[in-house]
Amino acid sequence: MWKSVNGKLIQTTDETRVKFRTNISKGILNQLEELAAENYTHINYLLETGIKEVLMNQVINFNKDLRPKDRVQYKTTYDKELLVELKEFAKKHKLYINDVIEYSVKYIDTENIKPRDYKHRVD
Repeated sequence: MWKSVNGKLIQTTDETRVKFRTNISKGILNQLEELAAENYTHINYLLETGIKEVLMNQVINFNKDLRPKDRVQYKTTYDKELLVELKEFAKKHKLYINDVIEYSVKYIDTENIKPRDYKHRVD
């Protein structure tokens, strides 16, 4: 992101985002890649909208026996506060974080996602 300081633009790191690595279904990632391309955004921005919805409802109906078998490692960045809430929610419901992330995909809101160039904004 960029900050305007004394009339000059200075590139800075967005301190509200943190790197996070997890395992997610390859099939879900493929679907998200297509959805992200259609909506000019990134996969993590899509996931964040779904996660926010799940956290807001505080309800999850997840069948552990139906976990995907095609999980691959996925590295990205998330909003720091959202990730803390996600970890607490997963622990409370005795699930893994990747279970909650995969579950949240069906709650993605394409109307309220950040655009791909959001990280290049001027604050």
